[in-house]
Amino acid sequence: MRPVSLTAIGLSLALALAVPATGQTASASQPVVEQALAVPLGELADAVAPAAYRLDFTIDPAQEQFSGRTEIDVTLKGQPLASFYLHGRNLSVGKVMARVDGREVAGRWTQVDDSGVARLDFEKPLPAGRLVTLAFDYRGTMNDGPFGLFRANVAGQWYGWSQFQSIDARAAFPSFDQPSFKTPFTLTVRTPPGLTAVGNAPETGVTREGGLDVHRFAPTLPLPTYLVAVMVGPFAHVADAVPPTPQREKPLPLRIVSTAQNAGKLDFALEGSKDIVKLLESYFADAFPYPKLDQITSPLMPGAMENAGADLYGDGIIVMGADAPVVDRRRFGMVVAHELAHQWFGDLVTPRWWDDIWLNESFANWMGYRIGGEWKPDLKIGTGGLAEGFAAMRIDELAAGRPIRQRIETNSQIDAAFDAITYGKGGQVVAMIAAFMGDEKFRDGVRRYMAAHRNGNATSTDFFVAMAEAASDPRIVPAMRSFTDQQGVPLVTFSRDGTGWRWRAAQGRYAPLGQTVPPQRWGIPLCVRSGAERQCTLLADDTTAVAIADAGALVPNAGGTGYYRFELPDAEWDALIAQALTLDAGEALATADSLGASVRAGRASVTRLAALARVLVRHTDSHAADAATDELVALAGMGMLDSAGRKGWRRFLTATYRPLLERHGFDPRAGAYVGEDPDVTQRRIQIVSLLASPAADKAVRKRLEQAVAAWLTGDEQALDPMWFSKGFDAWIARHGLKGGKELMDRALASSDPAFRPRALAAISGSGWAPIARWLLAGVGDPRLRPDEERGFLKGVLSSRSTARIGYDWMKGNLDTLLSGAGGIFYTANMPQWLGRFCSVDMANEFARDLGPRFAGKSGELELARVIDRVRNCGVLKEQRGTRISADFARLK
Repeated sequence: MRPVSLTAIGLSLALALAVPATGQTASASQPVVEQALAVPLGELADAVAPAAYRLDFTIDPAQEQFSGRTEIDVTLKGQPLASFYLHGRNLSVGKVMARVDGREVAGRWTQVDDSGVARLDFEKPLPAGRLVTLAFDYRGTMNDGPFGLFRANVAGQWYGWSQFQSIDARAAFPSFDQPSFKTPFTLTVRTPPGLTAVGNAPETGVTREGGLDVHRFAPTLPLPTYLVAVMVGPFAHVADAVPPTPQREKPLPLRIVSTAQNAGKLDFALEGSKDIVKLLESYFADAFPYPKLDQITSPLMPGAMENAGADLYGDGIIVMGADAPVVDRRRFGMVVAHELAHQWFGDLVTPRWWDDIWLNESFANWMGYRIGGEWKPDLKIGTGGLAEGFAAMRIDELAAGRPIRQRIETNSQIDAAFDAITYGKGGQVVAMIAAFMGDEKFRDGVRRYMAAHRNGNATSTDFFVAMAEAASDPRIVPAMRSFTDQQGVPLVTFSRDGTGWRWRAAQGRYAPLGQTVPPQRWGIPLCVRSGAERQCTLLADDTTAVAIADAGALVPNAGGTGYYRFELPDAEWDALIAQALTLDAGEALATADSLGASVRAGRASVTRLAALARVLVRHTDSHAADAATDELVALAGMGMLDSAGRKGWRRFLTATYRPLLERHGFDPRAGAYVGEDPDVTQRRIQIVSLLASPAADKAVRKRLEQAVAAWLTGDEQALDPMWFSKGFDAWIARHGLKGGKELMDRALASSDPAFRPRALAAISGSGWAPIARWLLAGVGDPRLRPDEERGFLKGVLSSRSTARIGYDWMKGNLDTLLSGAGGIFYTANMPQWLGRFCSVDMANEFARDLGPRFAGKSGELELARVIDRVRNCGVLKEQRGTRISADFARLK
């Protein structure tokens, strides 16, 4: 899974879920002793274990309802059962029966919890130790967002898809919906004639029965329910095969499958997927685990999902050409490598329970950036993984939070595991351990782990053991556990230790200004550099001595792979800033993050951070070049600056970035920079973006607005898609509500995955109160998809000038928002949208007004985090706001 954008937790509740018959065998004459059943709101026990599923769906995406017949072969352990629990959510179950030794036993279905826990009661106890087949006839509802079975009308045609992670398979079929149960699935899909159906395994044939096409698929390899895929619609596709590799003798069938209007934009994904599969096979030293690979897209999908042999992506991740904007191609490489890495790490070997989902996602995140970087080195994808890790620190620094690996006891906690801690922090912790162990040893540990648990389940402990054996270093496991099992960002403070080039490094937990944190200790793989000399040690005590030759400024996070922040004496900060252009991209990111964090902790000054920004803007890596400027952007966006501070901030941006624009040039026409080095192109986009906003450069804005005006009147060459976002921002800034309405009409008449979402995002994030009120009043427009309506609220909340309008609307419509949002993508993350506020009073208001309404829901943790974030910002404003604004006023 890769939210755009996103651990859980633990061993199961040991809940009794059986009513046993007296004795060890069942017969009609034996009485059933009724016992109270404790409802398992988390993990099911294994008293009833599935062995195989047969799923038979009838799906017409044009219809809101679908029907199904599910058969599950199960075995009962220990003793006969008359009642037990499984999963199913909002299914209308018409018939339940069990087949045992050729006889049928009638059953009754009762859903007992909103999370989708259901109870089966049979008129006779089912025997233990023999195969029992459970059969269900039922109906369900197609959703309008990406959870369960969902559908959308795209360009006048209806399509349906499945999205089952985390616990939404139960909304599509009765099941034992948890990752510990891996079984084969045999799928049949009945559709209106002429539609395409896609499943995890190859299609074995299509027949016509009762006026419907019947699509039958081969049995899958063992899978958990959340990896099952069912897609139906008048899809377009392109097909080829991944050629044989040293790990695989036969070609691997490959298709890119999308809605019909995208038919001409799938070749880039086809070729890119081939290359990425081959790179992954080489890393794992293992053939692609499944007999075919379909890469499917949906306009409703905000991220991607690793269904075995049938990955699902948002349109914008896959649908593009070779000349797509650099950010789009970077995202393609990273996300596709992430999801395809899951085919091994997650699908072939699956966590036993959701507490170990971090291992799936953290490793895949690291692999996504690593393999993406190998796929197209010129796109510099790899550095993005470190950037994501440092961004995760802004969440991990809060008092409210969780460790990467967290005990999950209830279903409501599961979706919260798919957050920046799992992806960003977890990915960088993996990178840190891999760098400390050495790439070859780490890779050997991965291969050892995969071989030991192939087609089965595993735990974090299994992974740690494999790493320790590969490293031949017993310190690795406690070091890894210190990062996975406790919350917080380590802070390593360096001080001179006597004379010469000797240092004392002391560890503690980072805290923003005004926040108290408990004392903590990690096993930190600490790597420092001076000039070409690099030293690594494991900082497991409170302090350690570091001695390194004096070859220049001390670089406290060599390579930038360490998941920690650092603090330096003033003179050493200045020396490091003076040599910032000698830092590699990861080191530059680490330096900017640590210095920005020092400002927010009340130690460093804006002046020193601006000095770093002035140097880094000339860095040759686009990820690193604006790292310090982005820290300043975040501070300026907190609402602390008075008029003099805002004037100084714009003056600094103009003085710093105007000369860069003159050097790079700026032509918004389509294809103007085809063939240019991608990182140079991306650097130009960043320069223009900062000048257009927040610098509010009139000349840059005018040029963008004029290009959009020409494009809207039919000159398709006037505006390259790389300028859509900033161009539409400039258009709305010039034309206001009238321009927003014109752009809206154009967007809703289009299904272009490059244009439509960027136009709608520009409108909703405009910061104009009249536009915000118009948008929120128009929720319910049939031309809008439900995810786009939610996107309007997110956009309105993203601007400080309209955030209050959005918050008032959110409070008034919260029940609808919580009931209609897909958990893994929306419900759990919705509170994040409130992060633009900066006030202790607003933090208290959130706690009062929203706390009770999110209690027990998957967004509860994110609300606690946003309350902390908004309160911390308010404290910084109260205690340092005047000084920060004065520092901005002095910038030149």
